[in-house]
Amino acid sequence: MRRSKFSAVLVAAVAMATLVGCATGGAATGPGGSDQPVPELDPNQQVDIVFESYNLAQAGLWSDTINGLIADFEAEHPNIHVKGQPPQGGGTVGSGTASSVQTQMLAGSPPDVAQLTFDTLDFAVNQLGAKSLDALVGKDAVQANFAGAHPFHPRAATLADWNGETYGIPYVFSTPTLFYNATALGKAGLPADVDLSTWPKVAAAAKAVTAATGKPALSVSCSVKGGNWCMQALFRSAGGDVLSQDRSTIEFGEPEAVSAVTMLRQLYDDGVLANISSATQAESFAKGDVAIQLQTSAVQGMFMKAATTGGWELRAAPMPAFEGRQAVPTNSGSALFTFSQDPAKQRAAWEFIKFMTSDHAYTQISSKIGYLPLRPSLTQDPAALKSWADGNPLLAPNLSQLDRLEPWKSYPGNSYVQADDILGQAIEDSVFYGKDPTPTMAAAQQRVQELIR
Repeated sequence: MRRSKFSAVLVAAVAMATLVGCATGGAATGPGGSDQPVPELDPNQQVDIVFESYNLAQAGLWSDTINGLIADFEAEHPNIHVKGQPPQGGGTVGSGTASSVQTQMLAGSPPDVAQLTFDTLDFAVNQLGAKSLDALVGKDAVQANFAGAHPFHPRAATLADWNGETYGIPYVFSTPTLFYNATALGKAGLPADVDLSTWPKVAAAAKAVTAATGKPALSVSCSVKGGNWCMQALFRSAGGDVLSQDRSTIEFGEPEAVSAVTMLRQLYDDGVLANISSATQAESFAKGDVAIQLQTSAVQGMFMKAATTGGWELRAAPMPAFEGRQAVPTNSGSALFTFSQDPAKQRAAWEFIKFMTSDHAYTQISSKIGYLPLRPSLTQDPAALKSWADGNPLLAPNLSQLDRLEPWKSYPGNSYVQADDILGQAIEDSVFYGKDPTPTMAAAQQRVQELIR
């Protein structure tokens, strides 16, 4: 997912070494070791900050929306000047987010605010030294930001917490959404409101379309490297997990998790699951090469345009469940962290983070890009997202899954990128390249377990 130019939350592909001396620990304290929040800015105090966002590496809807919000913030805060930049180093979209911060930190100039994906949370806090927002501005101020006329969904608000402290404010994410081309399904004799609530029902629909078109009708972003966030949802939905609750034991080689991989393998063996890379999955669906795709809703805006241009009907459904179980969605996406050392920049960074997670920001981000509004009641506000939500049936499946959301888990230590690569390769080998899922996943589990010791 994160390697596609259409997806804002692809898995980081650059291995990271330990950043010595940046681990955090102990009780939250303010600047200089005090327990006082950073001071407010004088209205005449001019402050320059840098905002690093992988959305700024994505042309069109993504960068246009974020640049527009930066301009809105500067108009509201004329003394704070924001330089927006994509991750440094020229990596693909969504990759290298934490490594970019690390490189700039070693050079002495980290971004003041950085958009980092949730799989980097452990690394961002314990190695990069992301600042505790509770320490910088006070827990009451942080909680007030989560509240307001349109409060954060309670399952979203804590996604960037670590040991009871808030280090990041969740920013943009989605749950796994099943998009489908209702026109293509109709040509295969299926109704537009076909039941796709379970994997067996998805398989039956995909077989019908494949029989009509002669090519695989389904793609699943979880099935290839870069789909870690989504694959975690499949593991959980099958009764498995990637990591034990105490964060000490890798579990994706256990029978329940392996059953999710075996299900994907069967779809491929049946000729309905397409073997296409993460970088081309969204584009393939938009072009009509596949008719059903499990993907992040970050591509919703692009899919809507493709459907309008191509003259076909786009629909969406929740993530399918395994037979006899309830689907357990995990989140993709990112949170906003600050790495500022200067108190004035820290205060300016907080003002910017508040703005970028405000009612106004989510109204823009959700309606223009398709990310979930993490302040869900905006969809009931006529001055915000109500008219958009009422006219956008694609939103409902994604929004309803917030109530069952479980976090995208980050691996312990500094080898989380390598851990994801090992897992992703094991899944691809098991699903597409003839390897037996049981020993292949068990071997990958053992390798990753050694990495986190």
